[in-house]
Amino acid sequence: MAERFKVRVVPNAPKSACAGLYGDAVKIKVAAQAVEGRANAELVRFISKKLGVGRSGVRILHGESSRDKLVEADAQNCFERLLRG
Repeated sequence: MAERFKVRVVPNAPKSACAGLYGDAVKIKVAAQAVEGRANAELVRFISKKLGVGRSGVRILHGESSRDKLVEADAQNCFERLLRG
């Protein structure tokens, strides 16, 4: 079953990592520039690895060109699992 959650992306970080809460979203730092979709690709790679799903199981539904995104993943308890580290 797919689950939707909000993400606040911070590009150009030294390494990709969860950085806690940002309002009602998970703040995720990504080790990629926000150029030509690199930050989005790194976000999908990072979330899929953390949740143990394939990259095709993580989709950006809204906010492709924004720091604030709505993401859908084929996993359960995504929000809590990302915050746990």
